[in-house]
Amino acid sequence: MGKRSTESKKQDWRTVGVGALAGLISAGVLFAIAELIAAFFGPVASPLTSVGSTFIDFTPAWMKNFAIATFGTNDKMVLLLSMGIVAALLSAVAGVVALKSLRIAMGMVGAFALVMAVCIITRAGAGPFDLLPLLVGTAAGLWALRFLSQSLLTQPGTRGTEQTDPVPGAAPSRRMFLIKSATLAGVAIVAGFGGSVLSASRNTARAFRDALKLPSPKIKAAPLPVGVQAPVDGVTPFVTPNEDFYRIDTALIVPELDPETWELRVHGMVEEELRITFDELLKSELIESHVTLTCVSNVVGGNLAGNAKWLGFPLREVLARAKPTAGADMVLSTSSDGFSASTPLPVLLDDRDAMLAIGMNGEPLPLEHGFPVRMVVPGLYGFVSATKWVVDLEVTTFAEKAGYWTSRGWSSHGPIKTASRVEVPRAFGRIPAGKVSIGGSAWAQTKGISKVEIQLDDGAWQEATLAAEASIDTWRQWSFIWNDAPAGTHKVRVRAYDTGGELQIEDQAPPEPDGSTGWHSINFTVT
Repeated sequence: MGKRSTESKKQDWRTVGVGALAGLISAGVLFAIAELIAAFFGPVASPLTSVGSTFIDFTPAWMKNFAIATFGTNDKMVLLLSMGIVAALLSAVAGVVALKSLRIAMGMVGAFALVMAVCIITRAGAGPFDLLPLLVGTAAGLWALRFLSQSLLTQPGTRGTEQTDPVPGAAPSRRMFLIKSATLAGVAIVAGFGGSVLSASRNTARAFRDALKLPSPKIKAAPLPVGVQAPVDGVTPFVTPNEDFYRIDTALIVPELDPETWELRVHGMVEEELRITFDELLKSELIESHVTLTCVSNVVGGNLAGNAKWLGFPLREVLARAKPTAGADMVLSTSSDGFSASTPLPVLLDDRDAMLAIGMNGEPLPLEHGFPVRMVVPGLYGFVSATKWVVDLEVTTFAEKAGYWTSRGWSSHGPIKTASRVEVPRAFGRIPAGKVSIGGSAWAQTKGISKVEIQLDDGAWQEATLAAEASIDTWRQWSFIWNDAPAGTHKVRVRAYDTGGELQIEDQAPPEPDGSTGWHSINFTVT
């Protein structure tokens, strides 16, 4: 009896396993077929992209902060992996349920598909035809689930030399099931790979960017003065390489916009509505400027800040052509993926180098940083200014409209707060006794940094040596040499002053709703 019971349990687990496998393969067929067909429609028709983007849209602030603080710029990769795990679990459950009731399992798949359909149709720019890939993919997935589950549930019996009807619950031909499963898995892999290749071949954005030669600016960036880089090994480069520049946005999949069809609409409270093409921007009188950008999600001492040389067309020139009417106080910029930012109108009209950027560090914008056109606005956190893949500027008022994150409880104006950080030594680092080099960066965009001080082991504040200043719109590096540092564990803390003599805020505050505050400190050990 005990042996038979053990064998029965093993058989039950094998049944659950093959049922789960059937569900996983069926889900693979669904998504692979849907993604293949979506290649003919665009990213919004992709079920995975639309579901992920919708999840991002409804992510509460605390979860967003946790994801960025924990995973940094890898937050989207983690989201994709999490979505894959959840989809795999749900599809496995559906496969197991199908062994008991195919009707219930198919109803589960239909419910999942309905959720995905809602996510697709509510995306910016989506239309009814964008549901077609999901519909075809769902039909293929349901067929695959039925095909595999029936091969498990029913096998033909025999009576003498005469073949009988399939008998529910009879022992399945595991070999035949595996052959069918492998065949469908192969179809899913080929379809998925084909969809990826087809999407890449149908989009010309990357090829256009690679072949683009940027025009020379009318106003070139001032040459960087000698000594802008702090003389301490390990301090971040003064100009952040494109591949190292932080990326925080709401686009799950990087939009690939065709520059030949891209245009920017400028409308709202203006006397003249405008439409600007990429070719017009290339022929405009462009400016070039070094500007440090900072994400509002940057924690004290965080790395969500970067400095680059930007090439673009002044936004004040664009707005001068549109002629904002009386009462307007905000420009709502919108990305191709539906993200929006609320930027104070006066900021875009003053003499700072706010621009529609097309170049970054001497080359066309990378796709992940907004190609073909993004906004760059000195002095404001990115969530109210740095719209990537920008396609729309609406001149309006803060009373009438709100940006993506403002509508979710974040501040509406977002001026960048004075900040400083210790970059060398690394937190919890171990360094030899003797002369210890300390260094880092500080910023107060549109104001500039006048002084940086450090504190060693809760002692008196000492003034650090400032590197040369490139402009008030960029960060400024600093350094300090501690001679004869004794062995043991030590703490270094930093604070900065802007050019008006105002000290950065000491009180610790999280990023939400208008940027973190506090004096950065790290511990390290001298051996």
